[in-house]
Amino acid sequence: MTLLLDRAPQSYVDLDDPAYLGFAYQRRLGHLIDTLAPPRAPLRVLHLGGGACTLARYVAATRPRSTQQVAERDGALVHLVRRELPFDPAARIRVRTGDAREILGRLPDGWADLVLADVFGGARTPAHLTSGEFYTELRRVLAPTGTAAANLADGPPLTHLRRQIATAAGVFGELALLADPAVLRGRRFGNAVLACSAVPLPVAELTRRAASDPHPGRLLHARELTDFTGGAAPVTDADAVASPAPPPGAFE
Repeated sequence: MTLLLDRAPQSYVDLDDPAYLGFAYQRRLGHLIDTLAPPRAPLRVLHLGGGACTLARYVAATRPRSTQQVAERDGALVHLVRRELPFDPAARIRVRTGDAREILGRLPDGWADLVLADVFGGARTPAHLTSGEFYTELRRVLAPTGTAAANLADGPPLTHLRRQIATAAGVFGELALLADPAVLRGRRFGNAVLACSAVPLPVAELTRRAASDPHPGRLLHARELTDFTGGAAPVTDADAVASPAPPPGAFE
């Protein structure tokens, strides 16, 4: 089942196979989940943005005994998902209704092994979830070896994406970007996954998995990512704006 919000595809859920990820950006996040720890080892995961909780279901299916919290602002959506797309009763998933940054701010230091930021108001990421102050909160909540990943949407000339990379680079020492090559070349609007950590990321394995995906992706890291960022200015709370709206027909 595909969940649409403001005509934008937001989640795809297969209740019979929660390990199935239908969207390319979700599979790239799935590759990250798979490579952060030994197979089936449990993780503590915070999901900022719930939707139909596709990735929370994926973690529960592939890493049993994981502890997960989901922040979703839309209470009506949470009710709909619980009614129409119920979780496995054995899954340790707690859904909190409220603003993602406020919920993030209430979590203790070092709680999460992984934070996944996938928040959209309609088809745009709210401004207060794009700033250096927000990324600083992400790092605070992460364990010392933890990883954060953000689903970013942008199109030519990729100003938003480049500024998000520059913003994250001011907080985290290790970054990697996964996206469709056409998106990275500025040929079309699309999603990119930015992974951030204080410790080295599994770059070689992520590169291999992205390249072998049904919709092959490209990974940028180190000097290649710095060159792509092109000296973009970091974002602060004072100058943050929402991510750009997708052009007409972007999801057709």
